[in-house]
Amino acid sequence: MKYIINNEEYEVVIEKKNNKNTYIRVKEDLKIYVTTNYFVSKSYIKSLLDNNIDYLENMLNKRKQQLERNACFYYLGNKYDIILVSSFDSLEVLGNKIYAKDNKMVEKWYKKQMESLFKERLLLNYNQFEEDIPFPNLKIRNMKTRWGVCNKKSKTITLNSNLMKYDITKLDYVIIHELSHFIYFDHSSNFWNLVAKYCKNYKKVRKELRD
Repeated sequence: MKYIINNEEYEVVIEKKNNKNTYIRVKEDLKIYVTTNYFVSKSYIKSLLDNNIDYLENMLNKRKQQLERNACFYYLGNKYDIILVSSFDSLEVLGNKIYAKDNKMVEKWYKKQMESLFKERLLLNYNQFEEDIPFPNLKIRNMKTRWGVCNKKSKTITLNSNLMKYDITKLDYVIIHELSHFIYFDHSSNFWNLVAKYCKNYKKVRKELRD
């Protein structure tokens, strides 16, 4: 069934169940879902939509704004388009497109990927160090002014979750930077020499993060 709102055609998905009442929803795929009982006619549904036209316009506008905000994101330096399909039970990555049921599914997947990658890169970079440093606890946070923080007392490194948007060299540099603070808790020439030992192009990467 099709329904016209402001000269735009929308698909109406009718779901018939043993319901006493009829419910109208607008989902992320911009389809209008009507859940009703088996005895309701299409003409009744059409009349119901007409009577709720303001609600439908409002919900469609909200869904469109949401899609514009979440239509794409950057993951390890690459841009991915998000395609929301309400019938999907699991997330799929095909080329530069991510197919998912809803934004919650994308966020859950993104967080899982980030935690796994940050732990993996921390271990890899830690194992490069010839110096005697503790293996740190890892925290991940969204930070506005710092890419990473080293807490020597608690033996903890905190990494900015926004590093997930950039290519892997940025994440590695920040990890090496923070690990180096276990030896030099300053930004002296000795500190930068240690950073350069494990990240030879750190000046270039550091500049790219600042720009």
